[in-house]
Order: sequence, then C-alpha cells, then structure tokens
Amino acid sequence: MIKAVVFDCDGVLVDSERINNEVFAQLATRAGVPTTFAQSVARHMGRATAECVADLEADLGRPLDFDLATEYEHEVLARQADGLTAVDGVRDLLDLLRDAGIPVCVASSGTPREIAFRLGRTGLDGYFGQHCYSASMVARGKPEPDLFLLAAAGIGVDPGACALIEDSPFGVRGGNAAGMTVVGFAALASPEVLSAAGADHVVTAMAQVPPLLDLA
Repeated sequence: MIKAVVFDCDGVLVDSERINNEVFAQLATRAGVPTTFAQSVARHMGRATAECVADLEADLGRPLDFDLATEYEHEVLARQADGLTAVDGVRDLLDLLRDAGIPVCVASSGTPREIAFRLGRTGLDGYFGQHCYSASMVARGKPEPDLFLLAAAGIGVDPGACALIEDSPFGVRGGNAAGMTVVGFAALASPEVLSAAGADHVVTAMAQVPPLLDLA
C-alpha cells in the first residue's frame, strides 16, 4: 500500500524542463561541448547541474572557463519569471492526495532556490511546506538513491511504501534503487525510455495517476 508520494519538480510539478534544457544546451555548447536540445534531454535532464558540469569537464579534459552552474541558474530563473505553469492535472492530483491524508514531498535535482522559485511561481508551494529535498543535500544525485532515501526519511515513510513520480530515466533508476514504486511521466522522455529505465508504470497525463495509487 502506498503511504506517501514523492514528486520530482521540473517536468512533473512544473512545466520547466524545456527552458532548462534549452539553456543548458546553449551553455554546454559555449563551454566547448556542442550540445543540441535533444542531447541535453537525453544526457542531462533530471541530473544535478554540478554533476552535468563534471561530465562536460571530463569531455574537455579541463575545467570550464566560466561558472556554468551559476549562469545556468540565473538564466533559467530569468526566463521562467513569466509564464511558468504547473503541469496540467498535477494540482488535481495533489488535492486528491491531501484529501486522502497521504503525505507528499519534492525530491529534485534543482537547487533549493530553484525549487522554491518554481513552486512559488506556480502556487504549488503550499502543498509541500518544508518537505522539499534537493540533490545539493546529498553526496550523490540521481541516478543514485541518496536523494530519494533522504526524502523518505524526511517524511517518515519507508521508501518501499512510497510512490515516486519522475520524468527522467535517471530519476526512475534512482527511485528503483531506493526501493520505491516508480511512475514514469512521459513528457520530454518517451514512454519507451522510461520503461527501459525500469518504471513500474508509465503515464502520459497526470489524470492517469490516481488509479495507480488507489485514489480513483
């Protein structure tokens, strides 16, 4: 029985992934690693920026010559200041979970500032309170289980009793490693990619989630 639900932020709660990957692809290319939007989605979506930077530096064999992580955060927050929206149907899902008394939390590769900004802009912050967990709080980000284990401990629920909703294969793999039931939300990543990563269920709309959690 599912006793709690863990949400990724970007692409699951907030429709921010397209901007995130557009910006990252531009900055990676500027750093000397030519990267398209599709390549950014496949290689970097769902991962902590610091770990993505480490990959770029490994490709180049040297440190980057500018602070990509800081510029990335500044640029995405500037571009998301207007027009950022909650993912269609996620507010209804959160209302169902609240009415059922099922605790929720956020486990995101974004920084605490990014998480707070996006939830605040879309009015979703009230659903989570202090239960927002960032990859910056753990030693290893997705696809390792550390972030999800932290989130489960934070809300006091065994990971095996948690459902995780994720839109990236890295997040799916991390949730599996933590022992959670993983629902893959196919937006930018395809259903096939999320299934191959090990998602227990794959949906293309939030309205498909409640039956999986015995909420409808």
